[in-house]
Amino acid sequence: MAEWTWVAYTTLEVLIAVACCLGNTLVVCAVCVGIRDSLREPTFCFLVSLAVADFLVGVAAVPLAVLLDGWVNMTSDLCLLLSCVVLVLTQASVLSLLAIAVDRYLRLHTPHRYKAVATQQRTCLAVSVCWILSCLLGFTPMFGWHNYSTLASDSTNTSSSSFISPPCTFLSVISLPFMVYFNFLGCVMAPLLVMTFLYIRIFWSLQSRLKDSSPQAQASLLRERRLACSLALVLILFAGCWIPLHLMNCLLLFHGPKAVTQGTLYTGILLSHANSAVNPVVYAYRIPKIQQAYSQTWSRLMRLNCCHGDKRVRRSITGHKSYRDDTDVDQEGRLHPNTIKQKSTVMF
Repeated sequence: MAEWTWVAYTTLEVLIAVACCLGNTLVVCAVCVGIRDSLREPTFCFLVSLAVADFLVGVAAVPLAVLLDGWVNMTSDLCLLLSCVVLVLTQASVLSLLAIAVDRYLRLHTPHRYKAVATQQRTCLAVSVCWILSCLLGFTPMFGWHNYSTLASDSTNTSSSSFISPPCTFLSVISLPFMVYFNFLGCVMAPLLVMTFLYIRIFWSLQSRLKDSSPQAQASLLRERRLACSLALVLILFAGCWIPLHLMNCLLLFHGPKAVTQGTLYTGILLSHANSAVNPVVYAYRIPKIQQAYSQTWSRLMRLNCCHGDKRVRRSITGHKSYRDDTDVDQEGRLHPNTIKQKSTVMF
């Protein structure tokens, strides 16, 4: 592989990581601070969970993707552990999206019991379950479904005369059958199909209710449909960004390592990571409450900067005035005669 290809890939990964961190930090601050009682609404709690997962993609998954590209030598156990972290974050995003879809479905189809069912305590429990399941599913290779045999043979060949560990790559420890049959079909495609079914039911129900509702009820249903469209767009972007990489894994499994070039694989990895940087933009343009929270957060930050600047100006002015008072200087900058006499008296 040409050196410029790796340089371009690494540069784009760094830009994506910065965008993930800044954008999703703004999402969490805007929702938690800018929207009143936002964490009491299950949808926003799950959106915060998704934003945290996307933030961790920028902090951990992107650096690990660059690191686990054969540039670092490490033991097979450590290599497998770091590779599983990437799987955990992907699974957390999938389960957060699933929780959002289930929440919108319950809100629409059980409106009278929704507040009694979707309490804040149960919402926090659901978020915790999503992350616990993500850890269990993501760390499954640690329990035996891995490529230790391949890495062990490499380490035996390379370390016969020394104790240097072999280079660590993702597919050297994570088996392709696991990625295709368990991760793709079981942990990604199955939830995506469930979410697609739920959103179809949601839009079908909204469309039928809009035809038979009063003008006052239509306004509420239209807001519900707009929010559902925005959340469905987040789901579509996730599928469009992640499925190509999983299809490449299928080609690698069934047709061998020559089926996918290194440049194409890098493109799929970049596309999957870019999904975490795109979501904050979707929230800003498609969800009015988050859009207002963005503007409020920015105005507060600008106000804090202005106040901080004013304080520094006041301190400098106060210090200058105190200096003038101490030296007893007149308006033209000359010492007052009394000050001169006092100083001459002190001298004699």
